[in-house]
Amino acid sequence: MSEIFFHSLNQFSERTALITESGGAVTYAELIGDADGLSSGVEPRCVVFQMCRGDAESVAAYVGFLRRGAVPLLINDSINGEAYHCLKEAYRPSYVFMPNDSPLECAPSVYKLGGYRLVETGCARDYDVNPELALLLTTSGSTGSPKLVRQSYKNISSNTRSIVEYLNISDGDRAITTLPMSYTYGLSIINTHLRAGASLIMTDRTLMEREFWNSLKAHSATTFGGVPYTYEMLKKLRFGRMDIPSLRYLTQAGGKLAPEMCAEFIGTCGGKGMKFIVMYGQTEATARMSYLPWESAPSKPGSIGVAIPGGELSLKGGDGRVIDEPGTVGELIYRGDNVTLGYAENRFDLARGDERGGVLETGDMAYFDEDGFYYIVGRRRRFLKIFGNRVNLDEVERLLKKSGVDCACGGVDDALTIYAVSGDIGAFKRYAALRTGISPAGFSVVRVERIPRSPSGKVLYSELEGGQADVSV
Repeated sequence: MSEIFFHSLNQFSERTALITESGGAVTYAELIGDADGLSSGVEPRCVVFQMCRGDAESVAAYVGFLRRGAVPLLINDSINGEAYHCLKEAYRPSYVFMPNDSPLECAPSVYKLGGYRLVETGCARDYDVNPELALLLTTSGSTGSPKLVRQSYKNISSNTRSIVEYLNISDGDRAITTLPMSYTYGLSIINTHLRAGASLIMTDRTLMEREFWNSLKAHSATTFGGVPYTYEMLKKLRFGRMDIPSLRYLTQAGGKLAPEMCAEFIGTCGGKGMKFIVMYGQTEATARMSYLPWESAPSKPGSIGVAIPGGELSLKGGDGRVIDEPGTVGELIYRGDNVTLGYAENRFDLARGDERGGVLETGDMAYFDEDGFYYIVGRRRRFLKIFGNRVNLDEVERLLKKSGVDCACGGVDDALTIYAVSGDIGAFKRYAALRTGISPAGFSVVRVERIPRSPSGKVLYSELEGGQADVSV
């Protein structure tokens, strides 16, 4: 089992690691004390389910399990009973760390920490765990899926080191939590700030709540991160008019931000003396694979930038050959120490070793410009053929959103479906046809009450296409 940077947190001792929702400060020494106290009785190399919230106890448990050598699966505490028991049946965890008010386990507590308890499940240990396996995270779909990403100690340490380097995170930074800890992007913010000896302002409040902004200002947050949906909300909140002098930079990942929105925030942040850093990543690459350097951002809106330190990006054509011509679209390939070991479908897969060899076929289609900056154009599977024309669903969605439509796009060949919350359905079809040059007969519109999203803000296309719509037109 390899060591991880969590074993070196003692060097920050009396520095503030966490600021709680109530405004209390938790030093690194106190964090380590809570972490090691909780995990001391946990058997190394066992699987632990950890239900997470945006609080100090969740961070302490995560740190403790990794320092102990247990393998946590991070789960959002909003998981429903059916999804939870599906995961439990597949992985048979030895322990569960859960909020006191969770009804999902009734076993007696073996340890208590704040509003949480650690319970022993009694599940028989009939599986082995690879010595390099550090962490399990759900894929970007439903948390009830038994398909997990296997992250190694090297993966986490390598990617954390790279992110700290290119963002220049220092011990004077204070990040406020805006994303679930069980989501790879939210977790990477926690990892990087702890590694740098910085502070985390812990909250589960959303950007739409006054308490979030009160906490951000009261504790002088220097940064926060968001997915595209976060920045849609910030625009509605008129972020450009806010006066928050403590903010040093904002980060964006978790999906492609429309170029015009990207350009807007680059300008807004630049006018406030802060940086807006666009990044690109996947859980399968631990967290980040690329970033757009701030000095290049004004001339490259919409770009995911260049590979992170220690990583390498390339493109593969349909014939399997490497693409070396600017402007040519191919599948984005990434190489680096942060490429994870592979997937797991059940507990018996946890013994498996590195199945990717540091190479990840991302499934994203992209091109690079003459300066070597990359641009995502869509997912490999997010393309349809409509009457012989290849249509990028992400691009149609972007065009409709640009015109003010709250929507998501899906469908099958020759039948693109627009899922819309409100508006003139006939106008949607005409606009989509006009912008794509394809007959309106190739489009249908389905009215939905809302666009379903994951806790991290990503659209859950499977729920839309699974029949969640209530009125079809």
